[in-house]
Amino acid sequence: MNNAAQVVETDVLIVGAGPAGASAAALLSTYGIPNIVINKYRSVANTPRAHITNQRAMETLRDLGLEEVAAAASTPQALMGEHVWGTSLAGEELGRIRTWYTHPLAKAEHDLASPTAICDLPQHILEPILINAASDRGSQVRFNTEFIDLEQDADGVTTRVRDRITGAEYAIRSKYLIAADGGRSQIVSQLGLPLEGELGMANSINVWFKADLTHLVEHRPSDMYWFIQPGVGQQGMSIGVLRVIRTWNEWIAVGGYDPSGPVPELTDELGRQIAHEVIGDDSIDVEVISLSTWAVNHMYATDNMVGRVFAVGDAVHRHSPMNGLGSNTSIQDSYSLCWKLAHVLRGVAAPSLLETHRDERVPVGRQIVDRATRSNNLIPPLFMALGLPPTSGEEELRQAIETLADPSADARAARTAFRTAVDNSALCFGTHGVEMNQRYESSAVVPDGTPAPTAPRDEEIFYFPSTYPGRHLPHVWVTKDQKRVPIFDLCGKGAFTLLTGIRGEQWREAAAKAEAECGVRVNVRSIGRGCDYEDSYGDYARACEVEEDGALLVRPDHIIGWRAQDASGDPAARLIDACRQIFGRKPAGV
Repeated sequence: MNNAAQVVETDVLIVGAGPAGASAAALLSTYGIPNIVINKYRSVANTPRAHITNQRAMETLRDLGLEEVAAAASTPQALMGEHVWGTSLAGEELGRIRTWYTHPLAKAEHDLASPTAICDLPQHILEPILINAASDRGSQVRFNTEFIDLEQDADGVTTRVRDRITGAEYAIRSKYLIAADGGRSQIVSQLGLPLEGELGMANSINVWFKADLTHLVEHRPSDMYWFIQPGVGQQGMSIGVLRVIRTWNEWIAVGGYDPSGPVPELTDELGRQIAHEVIGDDSIDVEVISLSTWAVNHMYATDNMVGRVFAVGDAVHRHSPMNGLGSNTSIQDSYSLCWKLAHVLRGVAAPSLLETHRDERVPVGRQIVDRATRSNNLIPPLFMALGLPPTSGEEELRQAIETLADPSADARAARTAFRTAVDNSALCFGTHGVEMNQRYESSAVVPDGTPAPTAPRDEEIFYFPSTYPGRHLPHVWVTKDQKRVPIFDLCGKGAFTLLTGIRGEQWREAAAKAEAECGVRVNVRSIGRGCDYEDSYGDYARACEVEEDGALLVRPDHIIGWRAQDASGDPAARLIDACRQIFGRKPAGV
């Protein structure tokens, strides 16, 4: 690397200010870790892009103290779920499904899983919330700053960057680097991280526009509407999509184009044409804000780190927008990584703790890419159920829809097949288990010697609460001074938490000894009658899966790091041993 006239130093350099990078900066600054964020562009996202913000991502925002501002800026769950399949917004409805856990049964399970709720928060609104919080808490944010290349050595990373305004190049010296530079990651390419899958499987155009569509949607509120229309897709048909940005006067219309041909010229005229096609009424005034293209990918990294550089977000997993997993998984990459960086930089943990970024997040990236692709494959059966011949057009579609309304026995099979395809499309949206069942197996999780529990239902679809080490802390409500408190709020904030019951007072002394021995902060919270928090509903006793004198060691990311069924033997020695294993610190003399 060429010598630079200026060298700036920090603990962590974050390249990219999207959901992964901005959340990493906010987390590190909240934990008191100096960091610099560079972003090639002059601002954060200037288009809505990703929009679904699921419970696990909202939990991260809650832990950062940002849940309320995020929820206030979003379309709430109650207005998200009435997904319509039709010919256009003003045209004929072909069926509806309740999505994003708004069906009463799914809503109950959703509410039982977390104190947070899914919402629709477009990326151009989410990113400023995160990056402003990061800046307010100490991150140095540098826009118009372009990554050029990097070199690593035993002590850190030297990154060469360019100021895109002045053209000046300089170096940033950091102890660690987070590559959050998106789906065309230069860093992933430079490091040679292995990628598997396929890019450019389908191509679409987003048209961001303003139009008052209240009269067409307020009686069937949803964040997305879906339309089968003549086009370039399956059987000569395309799926047109209308997506809300602000209720009910700002939208994105999605149209497809032939990937074998040239990219269409992105003009306002084309934007109005696509918007009017999905609306189905060209008399409605449409104000085009912008157009952009995007592709459906199926790509994930089989490794996400090299030395002191850690890749997160779209840099290491790229997939269909089905299920709304993209920005959520990106945020979770950072949530899993940043507490580890903080503990290593403070000297509490050995650098080997950082190796668990690979062990814990690579399987998640693979799972969400595969899930999104399987969900995307649920769309073609809609066309097939209509019995459309190859290269169908508007007339063939009209005849197929008329068949659905035919009362004859011969048309019954077509109606049944189409209804089944519509019902199955619900899995394009709600896969609660993929969101909440992420189970980690790494050296940062200490097994307790019990066999892993078996979920009674499909773990990709249904949430399965368990305190088995490596799983997400189950959500229950406890009370303090007669006020309800989610158990989630007892934990996190960058610290480890030890949860115990009415007979677990010995764990306080154990935690104090662990702090003295390992240098790790461990907050102790007792739950039960007369304890720090009352188990007023009895839900904690049912969910904790340990005895009243047992304990759950909860990591800063709300993952169970270790559990003790009871306080037998020497609780302090057991807890210290668990902390040493998690932090990669061998006992003296070993």
